[in-house]
Amino acid sequence: MADILPFKRPSPAEKHKGKTLCKSGFHRWELQKEQPFDVKLGRLVTVYRCARCGATKTEAK
Repeated sequence: MADILPFKRPSPAEKHKGKTLCKSGFHRWELQKEQPFDVKLGRLVTVYRCARCGATKTEAK
């Protein structure tokens, strides 16, 4: 006879595993303290860093 496996509904943690906020585009951006100067643009550049995953983005003022 074959083994009978009991049916178990996956928990919400198992169901959504791997679908983190940062992978879905919802980063937690924090402002970096230093203000680098961009020579090509000739103005200050604001640097943001994600608190969860460490990704960075820059924004020219």
